[in-house]
Amino acid sequence: MKNFATHLGAPVVLAAMLLAAPVAQAQIITPQPSPKSTVMQRVGLSDVTITYSRPGVKGRTIFGADNSVVPNGKRWRTGANATTSIKFSDEVTIEGHKIPAGEYGMYTVPQATEWTLVLNKSLKQGADVDGFKDDQDVLRFTLKPYKLPAKVETFTINFADLTPATASVVMEWENTGVKFRILSDVDSKVMAQIDEKVVKNPNPTANDLAGAAVYYNDNNKDPKQALAWMEKANATQPKYWNVNTEAKIRLKMKDYKGAIAAAEKSKKLAMEALPPNGDYVKMDDELIAEAKKGGKK
Repeated sequence: MKNFATHLGAPVVLAAMLLAAPVAQAQIITPQPSPKSTVMQRVGLSDVTITYSRPGVKGRTIFGADNSVVPNGKRWRTGANATTSIKFSDEVTIEGHKIPAGEYGMYTVPQATEWTLVLNKSLKQGADVDGFKDDQDVLRFTLKPYKLPAKVETFTINFADLTPATASVVMEWENTGVKFRILSDVDSKVMAQIDEKVVKNPNPTANDLAGAAVYYNDNNKDPKQALAWMEKANATQPKYWNVNTEAKIRLKMKDYKGAIAAAEKSKKLAMEALPPNGDYVKMDDELIAEAKKGGKK
């Protein structure tokens, strides 16, 4: 005699088992009151990444009062939810202090006239802002808060004041803002590349020669060396933007005749380009006019 399962058949048994199993229900997902945000900025040759949550004012008093969201003198996670973190891909300098590459918890202690910013090795404190050890601090420094011209409803961290080697981290909420400066060591990294790819390379490419010359010119390094590299690059691959840089270098060296000749060549190349580059034509005309003035002094 066949058993019951065999008599019913495998499909019927399988269906019965599925019906008997508890029905799993997906969890309802709703928006967070303080949504997570990540901002990243290349500072020099280093990447800086900040991950934080963004609470809103929502009619509350944020700073200062005893009943405010962040009372004076109270350590704050600089956001909401999980610990706010700041990550550096390379060593950087913050307000004069060197910080190794890595990821750190970013805490603040707001006061009426002065904030303390703390970078700590702990990344898992969350709301327990007093639970980590001070000996895990990597850096402490003070900032001067300033009044914002308009109310900022949602806490915001962003980057501003960008230069080739620096940026400011700006934090704003309600009527208060603070910021601090990050410096990336660009020069030593670029000079190491120039040393490897140009100085010690018996056959540097035209692009590397031009890149080295532009960096020297932009950073007020040896103009004779910059000119030598750019002349060599332009001798094999004359591009209007590189010939324009040669004109700039010659003008800086007060070689007005050479600057005019290079600018005129750059202008011709820019006009012959497909499509023609009117911006460089204009820059070359301005450079020629400046060199003619210099030659008359």
